[in-house]
Amino acid sequence: MTRTSSPQPQPRRPRRAPAPDERKLDAERSRRLLLEAALEEFAAKGFAGARVQDIADRAGLNKQLINYYFGGKEGLYQALNLQWLEKEAEFNDPGVPLDEVVVRYLRHALADPRGTRLNAWRALTGDVWEEQQEDLSDLERRQSAGELAADLDPASVMLLMIGAVSAPAVMPHAVRRIFGLEPDSPEFQERYTEQLRRMIRRLAEHPEEGERSAGTAGERAPAVPGEGAAGA
Repeated sequence: MTRTSSPQPQPRRPRRAPAPDERKLDAERSRRLLLEAALEEFAAKGFAGARVQDIADRAGLNKQLINYYFGGKEGLYQALNLQWLEKEAEFNDPGVPLDEVVVRYLRHALADPRGTRLNAWRALTGDVWEEQQEDLSDLERRQSAGELAADLDPASVMLLMIGAVSAPAVMPHAVRRIFGLEPDSPEFQERYTEQLRRMIRRLAEHPEEGERSAGTAGERAPAVPGEGAAGA
């Protein structure tokens, strides 16, 4: 009877260490996945309500990586805030008319309302570690250049614009009740964007200019029934 020899185990090949570029790509991918998952969780639940484990599970990564890349939950939250500030710098171009700047903010909020909802959570729950005075210098410069009427208060205008941009994202139910449309519908977005643009442009008018515009418009078009009585 012939004996057959059992197969000899093959020596294992040493694992190739990832190249520096590969490690960099893995780190960038992990950071991106964690930031995206954190935005979902924080926008839905706020800082206090979001759990590190839920963020890691949504990203499909070990929760220890949150500590490794961001130093913990607070660092991840602050990284999202920094990401928003970088995006904000892209919108707020001093050379672009004010109505276009506001429309840029609005389009971003409509396309991805999570950032706006995250800011709303921060405002409601006090999840702001370094509360800073809002920079009004750009609005003040625009007012000097005639983009805002001289009798308007830049701080009040800023609050008005923040509310107008944020409302569709943080109060979608109000959009449905008032417009009878979904906030993400093209019909609402086109209508609201155009109306907001017109309203921002009107901020440059002085009261007497607005009255003259209304009077001129009245001469060109027949009055709507009831308007004469209201204006008398």
